[in-house]
Amino acid sequence: MTKLIIQIPCYNEEETLPVTLRALPKTVDGIDEIEVLVINDGSTDNSANIADNLGATVLDIKPNKGLANAFKNGLNEALKRGADIIVNTDADNQYCADDIEKIVKPVLEGKADIVVGARDILSIKEFSLLKKFFQKTGSAVLRLFSSTSVEDAPSGFRAFSKEAAMKINIFDNYTYTMETLLQANAKGLKIISVPVRVNKKLRESRLVNNIFDYMYKSMKTTIRMFIVYRPFRFFITLAWLLALIGIILILRFLYYFMQGFGNGHIQSLIFAAIFLVSSVQLGVIAIVGDLLSINRKLAEDIQIRLKALEYNKK
Repeated sequence: MTKLIIQIPCYNEEETLPVTLRALPKTVDGIDEIEVLVINDGSTDNSANIADNLGATVLDIKPNKGLANAFKNGLNEALKRGADIIVNTDADNQYCADDIEKIVKPVLEGKADIVVGARDILSIKEFSLLKKFFQKTGSAVLRLFSSTSVEDAPSGFRAFSKEAAMKINIFDNYTYTMETLLQANAKGLKIISVPVRVNKKLRESRLVNNIFDYMYKSMKTTIRMFIVYRPFRFFITLAWLLALIGIILILRFLYYFMQGFGNGHIQSLIFAAIFLVSSVQLGVIAIVGDLLSINRKLAEDIQIRLKALEYNKK
């Protein structure tokens, strides 16, 4: 028996939620049981009653704590309810529900642990040219940081295997999309993208009120997670950069010293010393960070084993 749980984080979506729920598939090839889980994130409207009346399981969270927290709680609840595969989609009916089968298939076939539904950003009429540019640029930066080939990093339309869902930890309070990709690659989970369709926009985005604020928060999350999961690479890169600047300054001083102007360029030597000392300090931080990451991996391994015992028992 393979069970699929479709989780939908929801905050005051009484107008769009019925459309979203009615569009969900009743059957999916290779799936024996489908359950719909609506994570009611402190809604003050009639969203919870609508979800219940339309046959969905409702997980109430009070007060409203944000999308990332709702997603995290949804994963945990889905695992408790015996999910083998979890699909996350939005309550505003942004993504075409018929493509759920498309993103579930690679997980069923064992070809991927996480499948990200990639929208054709350039063809979405509701997106401004600026938003399209930042969406494409942000995905490119994320691919660089995470060493993945995900085409649409901000996409919330995703399928997770049970193993992937147990390994993922959410720390950010803003969004989970970037964080999960960085974590997944660091934890050896295979990620692929598949093209998906989008529906006509029913409401304005609540997560992206200001594209620049969204990019700032997303980049902050990306850098933070990169430091957490790739501390040695992050700090050793900075260390080498500062060391290179220090060496260049020393060479500059030596050049002018050979020309007889050494006393006039002593500041190059002072700045070189500052950069080289900082480089050594960052090198030490890189080593300490790498040791701490080993402890984190051991702790996460224990966490996964405990989750497996808890969820398999249930």
